[in-house]
Amino acid sequence: MKEALLYEKLEDQRVHCYLCAHHCRIADNAFGICGVRQNKAGELVTHTFGKLIAAHVDPIEKKPLYHFLPGTPSYSVATAGCNFRCGFCQNWEISQLSVRDGTIPKTREYRPEEIVSSAEHTGCASIAYTYTEPTIYFELAYETAQLARQQGLKNVFVTNGFMTAQAIEMIAPYLDAANIDLKYFNAQSYKTICGGDLQPVLDSIRLMRTLGIWVEVTTLVVPGSNDSDEELGGIADFLASVDKDLPWHISRFFPQYKFNETKPTPEETLKKAEQCGRRAGLRYVYPGNVSGWGSDTVCSRCGKTVIKREGFEVVAFNIKDDCCVFCRQKIPGIFV
Repeated sequence: MKEALLYEKLEDQRVHCYLCAHHCRIADNAFGICGVRQNKAGELVTHTFGKLIAAHVDPIEKKPLYHFLPGTPSYSVATAGCNFRCGFCQNWEISQLSVRDGTIPKTREYRPEEIVSSAEHTGCASIAYTYTEPTIYFELAYETAQLARQQGLKNVFVTNGFMTAQAIEMIAPYLDAANIDLKYFNAQSYKTICGGDLQPVLDSIRLMRTLGIWVEVTTLVVPGSNDSDEELGGIADFLASVDKDLPWHISRFFPQYKFNETKPTPEETLKKAEQCGRRAGLRYVYPGNVSGWGSDTVCSRCGKTVIKREGFEVVAFNIKDDCCVFCRQKIPGIFV
């Protein structure tokens, strides 16, 4: 156990955690909603520090990030747990584990130095805090990110965005990019299906962008849940109001977890979502979990392909000095 960041002590040995937007007020010996942060005699501790449940080398495109160091490997780590309860979670086997429920398997502790060393030894350009929710293992991510920055490695969050401004501002000096899930454009759906809320996620997208963190957004398009014209159009319009160069990944759903009887997303629905993005003025819309179309990056001026992908592999790269080699239009992103 390690003392947590971003909390304050209250009367009667209670604590207020303001790491994420749940703002849990936790009685002595109780846990926050995440199930991994616990009040111990008036001190908030985290049970996840260093206790990795996953560590893999992934292409950065798998996060997905298409405008951030394309074609490079990213050392991807996670601990167990999450502050959401999404019924369609694709990593529910590890995200829905908790210390509170006694479901997290025992594992040795990995020090931040070891994580950074592993990233270096595997030739990775970045460390991605991913698979579950990096907010709930913030202390590990924060210390690791600081060391990674010293060694010339970039840092990436793949996150539900349900964090406080204080948490974002604290990690911002060391966080280079984030892919944020924007699951709905309906507050009630966030509450009933995810156990969260919409507005903090919208605020996180805006704040990260304002602070200079490269942001891409993913929406998993679930049939009958968030695939209406109104919902998809609302998401597209919001993202365009933040920045029309902000990439939007619209991913195909496959049956998972509590949504295992829901049919996969028809590709026609993704094409409709792509059209919503284009109508809103978004310049970079990427269908995901489909093969054969939608993954290439096309110059917004001349229409030529500047990054060609086959699956998660970059097979052609036509950007030089951050510009399209054909017409010299600047391509937004981080490429070196």
